[in-house]
Amino acid sequence: MEEHSMIRTTLLRSLIFTLTLGSAALVAASPAVTAPDAGPPPTRLAAAADNDVDARSERLSINSATADQLAAALNGVGLKKAEAIVSYREKYGNFTQLEQLTEVPGIGRALLERNLDRLKL
Repeated sequence: MEEHSMIRTTLLRSLIFTLTLGSAALVAASPAVTAPDAGPPPTRLAAAADNDVDARSERLSINSATADQLAAALNGVGLKKAEAIVSYREKYGNFTQLEQLTEVPGIGRALLERNLDRLKL
């Protein structure tokens, strides 16, 4: 019985060793996968139109930006919140102060403060 156990252990070790070597050989022989060169990374406001962005400070106008532009430029604002901003603007008219953004459902004080440096009227 003990002899069968030793034979089984030896066979298992040999099998594991062979599988390990085979796997290593496959990995070494496989071609390297590289990402295509996509060029420089896009800027945060690359999608924004020139008249909506202050080039000096890269601030986005909340009175003329589209929902897509707002979603791309603002931290913590997805398309749904950005659409809410645009809907609010269309319903009540242009914002007269940045703090009015907190009147938009889903936009709280913390979210506004996190994005003040990205916005202009």
